[in-house]
Amino acid sequence: MSGQITFRRAQREDVPLILDFIKGLADYEHMLDQVTADEALLEEWIFDKEKAEVIFAVLDGKEAGFALFFHNFSTFLGKAGIYLEDLFVLPEYRGKGCGKGLLKKLAAIAVERGCGRLEWSCLDWNRPSIDFYLSLGAVPMSDWTGYRVTGETLGELAR
Repeated sequence: MSGQITFRRAQREDVPLILDFIKGLADYEHMLDQVTADEALLEEWIFDKEKAEVIFAVLDGKEAGFALFFHNFSTFLGKAGIYLEDLFVLPEYRGKGCGKGLLKKLAAIAVERGCGRLEWSCLDWNRPSIDFYLSLGAVPMSDWTGYRVTGETLGELAR
């Protein structure tokens, strides 16, 4: 491997690859059984509705990692931010700078777009990722608890 990492935005024809990366992340997080996304849904929401974006880290001509992100908004800052939903690097490419490169690329996109912040969540048990994020200067938000409503509960709340 030459070690030259480049980045590229996902195109519509990358939908199967995006789904593969999502499943790889879900498997790593022991949540593969929770993946209900399919290629049609990803194409609709990422490319037709433009609700998320994907960039790939490419090493020696192969997509080695990906980041899926979207804009959020901070009322306190009065401007948009970027929320990183998924970051995943294939096991054989870890430790080669792909993860750090993806975060640097996202930070550059945030700055270029005038965003106020870049943020993400990490599972509490994922010590390797936590240590990596801390090494980059990321600050854990231990005073906040995330909440989620999905599925039937979401439907009930909407009624």
